[in-house]
Amino acid sequence: MGVKIQFMKADITEMAVDAIVNAANTDLVMGAGVAAAILQRGGDKIQEECERIGVVRLGAAAVTIGGSLKALYVIQAASMRPGEKATIESIRQATRASLLRAEEKTIRSLAFPALGAGAGGVSVEACAEAMLGVVLDHVKMRTSLEKI
Repeated sequence: MGVKIQFMKADITEMAVDAIVNAANTDLVMGAGVAAAILQRGGDKIQEECERIGVVRLGAAAVTIGGSLKALYVIQAASMRPGEKATIESIRQATRASLLRAEEKTIRSLAFPALGAGAGGVSVEACAEAMLGVVLDHVKMRTSLEKI
């Protein structure tokens, strides 16, 4: 059975999945956009865990708890540096790193926002194209993921 890939417009903080991905910056400061919504709904323990992790490199991803969210985990995908814009390459790298972190936790269901859109400055269409290419390459191999 293949991986089911679904596109939807929804509140990612309401999704009943194993993990959600946060459109993070390299400092893992959850101050605006998707990150702020995740922090508000999931609670301060998520930001506290980000602070323990510290700075991550551009294109990397780190896993934190889901706090009060329905999701067990938040994968913090660093698609841009604070005060800068995302690039198609940083979006691809952050997507790839998120998928690898999901595999490490044997996550079966995962929800992504449009990484690099909004404050990142990249159009939703360009984000989707970059991210989908990475996802399609990833699911060609053995994966724990069943639904993205």
